[in-house]
Amino acid sequence: MAAVRSKICGITRIEDALVAAHAGADAIGLVFYPPSPRAVSIHQAREIVAALPPFVTVVGLFVNASRCEINETLDAVSLDLLQFHGDETPEQCAGYPRPYIKALRVRPGDDIAAACERYRDARGLLLDAFVEGVPGGTGSAFDWNLVPANLPKPIILAGGLTPENVTTAIEKVRPYGVDVSGGVEQSKGIKSSLRVKAFVEAVRRTN
Repeated sequence: MAAVRSKICGITRIEDALVAAHAGADAIGLVFYPPSPRAVSIHQAREIVAALPPFVTVVGLFVNASRCEINETLDAVSLDLLQFHGDETPEQCAGYPRPYIKALRVRPGDDIAAACERYRDARGLLLDAFVEGVPGGTGSAFDWNLVPANLPKPIILAGGLTPENVTTAIEKVRPYGVDVSGGVEQSKGIKSSLRVKAFVEAVRRTN
């Protein structure tokens, strides 16, 4: 099994980005969705990105954003990867000068293999818990048994992950990567350095 990557999402402060980077996280996530308590402004995002050391992937998260809004963000912030976390179609995810991953909120009966084919241009699929009316960041886990083995795209597992359960999640799902936000926070949008380090270390031990 290849080494599982880790992403710390919902970063709002430089100090939290640096904790994630120095702990060994492969990526950080910046939320460009104003209703989220973890949303960042363009100014905040630029400062966070400027402070990062090299080799940390910066992911920009959008929820049903307009093409104009996304392009304006890309013009202003050095993002490496786009994450579409709303109801975006494959056509709405395509056509940007950055690769993308598509988030799916998983429910029983969902055909994840078919979604891999539908979003064939995505670099991977992020699987999150379904909570009615909330696009993500709920802190809820879903039934990991719903994830089929041997999917044709890299899978990033999200939803309710914590330093305490991420090892079990990795052993169960065998994902390409894991994505955490609320599970390493001391309050919404503010990370706990101890929990970030514990999460990344747990992923490394599993590897």
